[in-house]
Amino acid sequence: MTSLNSFQTNVFQINKQNFDDHALRLFLYQSANNHIYREYIRYLGINPFNIQHLDQVPFLPIQFFKHHQVTTEAAAHAHVFESSGTTGVTSKHYIHDLSFYTRVSASIFTDFFGQLQGSVVIGLLPSYLERGNSSLVYMVNHFIAMSKHRLSGFYLHHQDELAKKLESLRGSDVPVYLFGVTFALLDMAKNHPIDIGNVHIIETGGMKGRGEELTREALHGILKSAFNTPRVYSEYGMTELLSQAYLGNEDLFKSPEWMKVKIRDMYDPFSYVKEGKTGGINVIDLANAHSCAFIETEDIGVAEQDGFKVLGRMDNSDLRGCNLLIS
Repeated sequence: MTSLNSFQTNVFQINKQNFDDHALRLFLYQSANNHIYREYIRYLGINPFNIQHLDQVPFLPIQFFKHHQVTTEAAAHAHVFESSGTTGVTSKHYIHDLSFYTRVSASIFTDFFGQLQGSVVIGLLPSYLERGNSSLVYMVNHFIAMSKHRLSGFYLHHQDELAKKLESLRGSDVPVYLFGVTFALLDMAKNHPIDIGNVHIIETGGMKGRGEELTREALHGILKSAFNTPRVYSEYGMTELLSQAYLGNEDLFKSPEWMKVKIRDMYDPFSYVKEGKTGGINVIDLANAHSCAFIETEDIGVAEQDGFKVLGRMDNSDLRGCNLLIS
């Protein structure tokens, strides 16, 4: 008999060939053992045993994470990640195994960028650091520990010190990764424009009500100009997901083998649009075995053959980061 932990263990063996089979098996398990998801499916009048294809799987609206404990089975949780909650109501993700979260996030990062050990990892994440229960801070803190470099660390408000550190690293052979929330990167671009050389800027979204929302193209243009860098990267993740996607050389986010984005019709949430068409983003994150792997987000995007684009958010959805820019 399939156990919940086996779904977690098998995540790293998922590929394009076995994704659908794994996803459908996890759907059946969660539809029976996740109380909130089960009740939502029942409300829709859907019999889980009639689901034969992924296009038939109902996705749980992300708002449920704000008002319910979305967990599969009644397993004890080790930690609770909480969203920034600009409207005062926060989403909560109950994490069964923190070591699994760090293994997932590190695997995704190293597949996209390269090894963390020996690199310099810097976090410019004010507001996230001050909360203390941010999944992004937990992830970056783990990357800092994995780097084992004396120059790795967080910066809260001392941007002048950070600018000096980045200047000292210019021209170094050591890979440097700067995770930054949007408003802090813009502040630094305005107050400390410097040539950062080969530093990898990874913006995580998030103006947090501190200024006008920018298009991703406009934001990246400002950062490239201020820091004299040819490329800016983006991270797409959220409190409700264990996995992340990254945007690099192309204008597309790349996700790991166990994560898939499907674009639903804006006017019919139970049908999907073709590649290249705009719609609402549904995420299948098979690492979410202990919560819900099938999430209907409030993000707008486009799926392409080799990845996906994030175009913004739906009307009346919360302003949040990680990563939502209008584009």
